[in-house]
Amino acid sequence: MESNYKKYNEVSELLKVLAHPVRLCIVRGLLKKGNCNVTYMQECLDMPQSTVSQHLQKLRAAGIIEGERNGLEINYKVCDDRVESLIKVLLGEE
Repeated sequence: MESNYKKYNEVSELLKVLAHPVRLCIVRGLLKKGNCNVTYMQECLDMPQSTVSQHLQKLRAAGIIEGERNGLEINYKVCDDRVESLIKVLLGEE
């Protein structure tokens, strides 16, 4: 066992952000679809737009997703390669 556990902070923060069922669902959906906007996610999740946006903000702040503006719409996609492997392992899809 190592005494320098602080080097695991980044991974720990990534896991904390992903440790919510809605955020897991969003990330998995983005991995399957490639990218999509808030309206599409809102309809799929059957949640208010503000709730979906709050989850997207947490994922974006953690560097898991990024948004690309297309006029008034922002399309989100997963931008952290580690996340795809992690999601597959966690959801038994590998």
